[in-house]
Amino acid sequence: MSTSATPPVPASGPQVRYNRFLLLVAGLGGLLYGVDVGIIAGALPYLEATSGLNAGQLSFIVAAVLLGSVISTLFAGMLADWMGRKPLMILSGLLFVVSIPVIALAEGYGPLVFGRLLQGISAGLIGVVVPLYLAECLGAATRGKGTAIFQWMLTLGIVAAAVIGIYFSHRVAEVEKLGSAEQLLAFKDQAWRSIFWVSLPPGLLFVIGSFFVTESPRWLFRRNRLDAARAALLRSRSPEQATTELEEMAANAAAEKAQAASAGAKVRESLLSRKYVIPFVLACIILACNQATGINSIIGYNTTILLQSGLSDVQAHWGYLILTLVNFLVTIGAVMLVDRKGRKFLLSIGSAGIVASLLFVGAMFRSTESQRVDVRDAVQALVTEDQQASLKFDRDAVTSLLAANGTESGALAGAPSTLVVIYSYGDFRTATSAVRSDDPAASLQLTRESCVPPNKVVAFFSNPFADLDAARTAPLKIENALITPVPSERHGWLTAIGIFVFMAFFAVGPGVCVWLALSELMPTRIRSNGMSIALLINQGVSTTIAAVFLPTVGKYGYSTLFFIFAGCTVVYFITATFLLPETKGKTLEEIEAHFSRSSKKA
Repeated sequence: MSTSATPPVPASGPQVRYNRFLLLVAGLGGLLYGVDVGIIAGALPYLEATSGLNAGQLSFIVAAVLLGSVISTLFAGMLADWMGRKPLMILSGLLFVVSIPVIALAEGYGPLVFGRLLQGISAGLIGVVVPLYLAECLGAATRGKGTAIFQWMLTLGIVAAAVIGIYFSHRVAEVEKLGSAEQLLAFKDQAWRSIFWVSLPPGLLFVIGSFFVTESPRWLFRRNRLDAARAALLRSRSPEQATTELEEMAANAAAEKAQAASAGAKVRESLLSRKYVIPFVLACIILACNQATGINSIIGYNTTILLQSGLSDVQAHWGYLILTLVNFLVTIGAVMLVDRKGRKFLLSIGSAGIVASLLFVGAMFRSTESQRVDVRDAVQALVTEDQQASLKFDRDAVTSLLAANGTESGALAGAPSTLVVIYSYGDFRTATSAVRSDDPAASLQLTRESCVPPNKVVAFFSNPFADLDAARTAPLKIENALITPVPSERHGWLTAIGIFVFMAFFAVGPGVCVWLALSELMPTRIRSNGMSIALLINQGVSTTIAAVFLPTVGKYGYSTLFFIFAGCTVVYFITATFLLPETKGKTLEEIEAHFSRSSKKA
């Protein structure tokens, strides 16, 4: 018997207030996840300018959140089953709260990575437990809208991070007018630390709110705490609805026991049982493809991307704010549509639009990156006897490097340009951040410490086949030194519009529906562990993209990455359009029964 035909929420009374409070607390979890993803975009330009870290280290600081998510996601399902959904929500919030002072007070690479890892561990736990909690607590008719609120608040977190970033970009612009490089550097150092400090209050609110929600009724039921499960259901449902759902849970549990008795205990909990293979594989494909759109890296590096597309620093921060507002506003529409149009429809429309917008942005970058000039020989000549090199990059430096390289200025004459240097010591290579010739503080320092890992543990993760001892004495080799003309402001805004369109299509489809796919497709018995494995794949893809983003851009350009993202999204479109079943308006037990029938037919 389905609950989908009955009103999921009482018209008035304490149940209405509790449902709103539950969504508020879960929404704060989404807010923290969004802050985790978005906060680095506003802080990264100032961290680049003041930390002395190279592109590989900066990439790893961005990717550390995703790496932490991978680590925690691996255990999130087991922890959710062992501790319960509510205690794990509290723990995830506490980890976020602790991470803020670790990062904001950091001096050096190690503490920054540790703090970002803590944020990532928090995000990984939140990404599993909050959608899981909502799926198990909300009724069928509102599960789509309720879970979409998690994504909506996630986008609000990204907007908040962008607003903070643009505030500090204006403050930096004011300090820059003073003409003091020392003052500018000091304020940029203060700016990125302050950006992290102001993200602390949402974490505190989420922790406090998590203490006042009830435990998941389905988790309680599977622990044979039937009275507690009924009491939990009554917090948000009428007595009739609570009774109906308890009967469905009991019938589902009885069917599982009967199946286990007939099929044998050996397949009882296996994710590879025929009944589970299809929903599990679909969830994994959708989660992997969701990250292969490049969404987290496009958000995390958005300010840098817009700077390289032709916008000024302040314009790039405004562009990032517009991007987050597009995400936030379109998500509101998606929340309204998800229970009307369904998950399959929105995913198909969204992934198709993503492909088109990524191809457009890639083509825009290709038009300027085709004019790149490699001046590696000229930069190699700057290497000193101690195998280091330094360069102040301004318009005179552009002219000098091009002349030493025997290259005519062409499109680079008189116009702003960027420089990225890819260099190596032995088997280890890295790329600098892109610096602009119209930035008065633009300079590059190529040192062994910025490229060669400090110990064998870090060296193994950087390049497991490299010879660390040889790299410590190897000469500095300039592999590429790429000067690229900075496009016009018009080019920059056209590129930005393409990225805004990408964000709109992502928000209307994958942004909202991915959490539903993750929580709805998995059968109840394996939901927590199945979600962990699927989200682990998701975070693994995201971590890999973030870790290689800057070095790949330095060598091959943004256009290459955007074209790769478009190709991956084609797979997403095919999966969503032709393989994914519609789940709107169905209880979790009805969705499980659908896949059970499909496996029997097979």
